[in-house]
Amino acid sequence: MNQTISEKIISHHANKPVKAGDIAIVKVDGVMATDATSPFAIKAFRAMGGKKVWDKEKVSLVIDHASPAPNEAVANLHKLMRDFSSEMGCKLYDIGEGICHQLMIENAHVKPNDLFLGADSHTPTYGAINAFGIGVGSTDLAATMLTGKTWLKVPKTIKIILNGELQKNVTAKDLILFLVKQLGSEGANYQAIEFTGETIKDMTLASRMVLANMSSEMGAKTGLVDTNGLELWYPFEAITPDKNAEYAREFNFDVSALRPQIAKPHSPENVVAIDDVIGTKIHYAFIGSCTNTRLEDLHSAANVLKGKKLCDEVRLVIAPASKKVFNEALKDGTIEILSNAGATFITSGCGPCVGSHLGVPSDGEVVISSANRNFKGRMGNPNASVYLSSPAVVAASALAGEIVEPE
Repeated sequence: MNQTISEKIISHHANKPVKAGDIAIVKVDGVMATDATSPFAIKAFRAMGGKKVWDKEKVSLVIDHASPAPNEAVANLHKLMRDFSSEMGCKLYDIGEGICHQLMIENAHVKPNDLFLGADSHTPTYGAINAFGIGVGSTDLAATMLTGKTWLKVPKTIKIILNGELQKNVTAKDLILFLVKQLGSEGANYQAIEFTGETIKDMTLASRMVLANMSSEMGAKTGLVDTNGLELWYPFEAITPDKNAEYAREFNFDVSALRPQIAKPHSPENVVAIDDVIGTKIHYAFIGSCTNTRLEDLHSAANVLKGKKLCDEVRLVIAPASKKVFNEALKDGTIEILSNAGATFITSGCGPCVGSHLGVPSDGEVVISSANRNFKGRMGNPNASVYLSSPAVVAASALAGEIVEPE
């Protein structure tokens, strides 16, 4: 049987060969839930009669969506998570430790070839290291916390081949925005995506995480990035597709002429080249989210902002991906550069991205963000407009007070 990467990973976890369309019961390698989903999962776990999780080493809870707690109700939900993790002996990442998907990869809770469930829609991020990451609901997660297993329908796979060297100031974020436009927000519904080609080979782990992360914006079940050229801090064995594996569709793009891309309000698929929106006035710039707030992203912004000051009419808010990322940026001087330029740092977390905490725009404001979604109301105010771009474009626009290309 000639198999895609997804079919191989699922076959391994089902202990039998499977192909697209099959229903499989699989063992999982780990689960994760955030403060947006953990409380529901914990209550469902209790309702199922759960007394202990199937493996305390494989269950992680992360407080990152409303962190620190903005009100009494959320504070009590956080306490529920702390009490549960203490009782079960599972891992809890408390306020400020980082964004869930960053922490799962950073701390090797998920590794290549794993099958991992997360109660968050951007769990496909783990495909950056060739893990089959699936976003699930809280009740499904609760059942897996109890049993260590789940069921799924083996997805068909879309193959995306990317060739050509990216131009200066064109990043993985521009690449994935371009691809979301090509496939559309429902173009990969309940399908896996395999990203491969020469362009991938030279990408860092952080850049690969951007591609896998935003496969969600195409409706994908998961997104798997070719491990060719991938360097990790531990040894791993890559899984590659068979030569004659069957794909639902194949796309081949030469991206050597790609320009910086911008997603206009109010959809990640409403993408244009930056040339179409240059000069658009902005009020608020945000660098954060599980997509683009790792060390290379902060370096990218610092390269733009070094020795300069933000436009007086623009505020720049930065939420590093994790405390480790923040400390590394502090150590190498990046934080000082960004702070001197006028940036404001907030707790590592998801608050501004989802609009739950620490950075809601006001009515009529225009935001440029390095996050993954710009649906109406996404950052907490349906009367604001959000544009998506790379961190370098966010930084350059914060300097100019309008959308511009980095020099």
